[in-house]
Amino acid sequence: MKHCFCAVVFLASCLSLSQDSPQYRTCNKKAVTQLELNSCASDEAKRVDDELNRVYKLLLSTVADDTVATAKIKAAQRAWIAYRNAYIDAMYPAEDKRLEYGSVFPMEEALLRAKLTRQQTDALRDILKENEPQ
Repeated sequence: MKHCFCAVVFLASCLSLSQDSPQYRTCNKKAVTQLELNSCASDEAKRVDDELNRVYKLLLSTVADDTVATAKIKAAQRAWIAYRNAYIDAMYPAEDKRLEYGSVFPMEEALLRAKLTRQQTDALRDILKENEPQ
């Protein structure tokens, strides 16, 4: 079962690579060890998270005069964070993740976090587009 799960995770990560950044691809090409691959993925997750935060702040500044919209956007973002964390926990349910999933786990988790964060950033951009002055 463990090997089957790892194969599924590997396949999912390969499919998500088309969404990664040029910085990640460059880092990944130079990486030789699993530790270096993990670091590349961690840096990618941070870059994607920084972009999410930039778009989120821009969205909040756009609706700053609308307290109802501001409250709903903040509630949606808190709910998304809870969802993201629960989704990652569901994908990797083992208590001892390093033991169960091996040294590749930090990379896989970071890439999944980045993928989910990209999706949320796109969703926030959709809300931003709806709230831009006409």
